[in-house]
Amino acid sequence: MIQNRRRTAARVLLLAFTALGLQLTVPAAASADPASSAWAKLRMCESSGRYATNTGNGYYGAYQFDLPTWRSVGGTGRPDQAAPAEQDYRALYLYRMRGWQPWQCAGMLKLAGDADARSKRVPTYAEAAYIGGGGLPAPVPGPGGPKPAWPGVVYSYGDCATPLKAFQLRMNAFGYGFTGTGCYYEKTRTAVLDLQRANGIKDSGLLGPKTWDAAWNGKAPR
Repeated sequence: MIQNRRRTAARVLLLAFTALGLQLTVPAAASADPASSAWAKLRMCESSGRYATNTGNGYYGAYQFDLPTWRSVGGTGRPDQAAPAEQDYRALYLYRMRGWQPWQCAGMLKLAGDADARSKRVPTYAEAAYIGGGGLPAPVPGPGGPKPAWPGVVYSYGDCATPLKAFQLRMNAFGYGFTGTGCYYEKTRTAVLDLQRANGIKDSGLLGPKTWDAAWNGKAPR
């Protein structure tokens, strides 16, 4: 990812793209941010598209972040251990701070920047959801979009119910990485509290109608 990466491996990947007859020049997206196809090609070149990759060279995950760069855009822990949606979000964050410059593969693939490159505009998780990190429910309505009907039950720690699965999968759009167990434990409580605080709802940890609505129509947790 960063400039001192060995060029030999990247050249091999570039030759593989050519052999497969893939189009390497990606035009800028018509509206802000690169097309999802550009991100897919970048991931393939950087890591063969593997989010959990750790080759022991100090670069991690689908976008081959080193730890200082990962932390510079708010990442915690190690990139390869983060959910795909979280890696996608941090990659978009970095793109908006520095454009394609941090990725050597972007230059080799001739990826074109657009109006959001180096815009310094911090994205939301909802804005990054289109990138295609895997594990996201499809389709996921964006803020302001339709939501499932409120199930009429206030959920709390230890509850298990089918509607909780819908809530958990919706929160994946904000990078939480749920598998959709439908059971309210610590990770769900964290998501509920984050959502409540972002939307001015009393941070009770109870998943009531206001918090349910905020998951689809409110502000994204930061």
